[in-house]
Amino acid sequence: MKIPKKEEEWKKKLSPQQYKILRERGTEMAFTGAYWKNKEKGMYVCAGCGAELFSSENKFESGTGWPSFWEAVDKKNIELKEDNELGMRRIEVVCKKCGGHLGHVFDDAPQTPSGKRYCINSCALEFKKK
Repeated sequence: MKIPKKEEEWKKKLSPQQYKILRERGTEMAFTGAYWKNKEKGMYVCAGCGAELFSSENKFESGTGWPSFWEAVDKKNIELKEDNELGMRRIEVVCKKCGGHLGHVFDDAPQTPSGKRYCINSCALEFKKK
């Protein structure tokens, strides 16, 4: 069930950068986010609604400058959508609960059990330390 919030409510709840990413499908610059090199154990939740998205157990260093995960903690909490913007075909990762844009998923991580790289914006996440 999606959270029914008006854009004005989102603007009050989120920082300007979180709003740009989660609500306007923006992207933070590589190597600038709070979590791309975080190695602590815990859970990454949606900054918009708190839904559990990714575990530190599934995080890996991809060298891209964004937090990268090989699997979502529960696929029921995310939605995958085709994204053909910018002249390329990508798969967008969206929080199923609030509809917030999280990042994209790629099939370019053969070093992981799934072969996938969920490339997620730090601003779309909050970290809950174990």
